[in-house]
Amino acid sequence: MMVRLGNTRIGLFHYLGLWAVVVAVFTIQRSMQDALYGRDWTVFDDLRWSVIQWYTWAALAPLVFRLSAKYPIQSPVHLRGLGMQVPASVGVTLLAMLIGAFVSTPFEPSSFDEQVRQFLGQHFATGLLTYWSLFAIQQAMQFHAEKTRREIEASQMATELAQSRLRALKSQLQPHFLFNTLHAIATLLDEDTLSAEDMLLRLSELLRAFLEDYDGQEVSLRQELVLLDLYLGIQRIRFKDRLTTRIYVAPDTLDCAVPSLILQPIVENAISHGISKRVGADCIEVEARREGNALCIDVRNRNSKLEAGSASTTGHGIGLSNTRLRLRELYGQVAQVSLEMVWPEGVVCRLRLPFRQIEQLDDAPEVASR
Repeated sequence: MMVRLGNTRIGLFHYLGLWAVVVAVFTIQRSMQDALYGRDWTVFDDLRWSVIQWYTWAALAPLVFRLSAKYPIQSPVHLRGLGMQVPASVGVTLLAMLIGAFVSTPFEPSSFDEQVRQFLGQHFATGLLTYWSLFAIQQAMQFHAEKTRREIEASQMATELAQSRLRALKSQLQPHFLFNTLHAIATLLDEDTLSAEDMLLRLSELLRAFLEDYDGQEVSLRQELVLLDLYLGIQRIRFKDRLTTRIYVAPDTLDCAVPSLILQPIVENAISHGISKRVGADCIEVEARREGNALCIDVRNRNSKLEAGSASTTGHGIGLSNTRLRLRELYGQVAQVSLEMVWPEGVVCRLRLPFRQIEQLDDAPEVASR
């Protein structure tokens, strides 16, 4: 059986046990007073009085909690709540006195009227204090429950806001990539029909992979490299012998969690600011390794440079800008992205992410290095 106190439920035996502690405390107090004032009452008499007095309040406590919830006194003090609680406290206390007198009459030689007068004289003030103490407990519990509810709602709203911002950032990447790829296919249709068809097939395979793994914000590095290899295959067709790619991945990093589509915009950024604008060949290198509690990913290209006054914190283009925003949303200040020059020529984009394993549901294909 359960006892309901407002929105809280407590087992009957636990509830009676809590009041038994109160009975024991007041029994000891009565016994000490008897010894001090020389009253000829036994411990059993004191126990009987305490049981009658406090288990009466145990029976009335659910009523007090209901009245407290119905007529709360909030800050600033509401006169309606105060105006209802004052008579309610007097009425419930009088009811407790009547119940106590009725229960104690069979155990005493005096009449019911005498017992009522005795209860009113000895226990009315204590009864009022008990009512307001129960009222305070109910208000504190309600305040705590309301605070917890608001904290949960605020946390859920913050999570939904962050997820919506991440989805918005990712949606910016897809049209940007698709526009560039379709433009390359259109260019190749007049020059090399077979290569254009091959690129179109690779694009179809890449889009299918996007649709399969696009629900979550994170994937394994293994899955991310598969998508990257599809993208690089398209670019190798576009630039033919001018572009080579190399991927160096430490085996213990393959199952690490990374934001989905995190590498493709960085590689696209390297191609856009490198081989697509500058004459000559280029080599795109992707390296992943573990350094302590961090997953370090470097994306290098050898045919581009940072313009004078460019800082690693500013980045170039929409790809790197969105990458920085996504990392901030997912990991806060833990993750970092920066651009640096490499000798003798080239630029490296360095990612630093928390090193964390992600559960794998399916085996991903092997990543090719070319």
